[in-house]
Amino acid sequence: MLHVSFARGQITGLRRTVTEHAAGEGLAGGRLEDFVLAVNEVATNAVVHGGGHGRLRLWTRDGRLWCEVADDGPGLPPGWMGDTRPPRGYGFRGRGLWLTRMVCEHLMIVSGPRGTTVTFASAKP
Repeated sequence: MLHVSFARGQITGLRRTVTEHAAGEGLAGGRLEDFVLAVNEVATNAVVHGGGHGRLRLWTRDGRLWCEVADDGPGLPPGWMGDTRPPRGYGFRGRGLWLTRMVCEHLMIVSGPRGTTVTFASAKP
């Protein structure tokens, strides 16, 4: 199990730590790359939209590597639906949760005025 807090300016180090831990848990190749990409996107959302910092937890259960990223921000905007369709336009913003949904399993998002928690998993080989 891995528990770590992170803040703006620490995402690169967080990616390295997650990569090492996930590889140690058996993820490799594209599955490892997709998992680390999802962690990067969700952690970046936490620092950009969730108050500048967050908490990450990794654990293994039922043949999957799970990740939970939590922040203390204002929550997702009213009416946010978590659509499975790709975001409109060609901008680089607004794709993190969509991308996480595409490359990982069991995405769950809990959000309210005291923060957002995003939990997702990748099957281990």
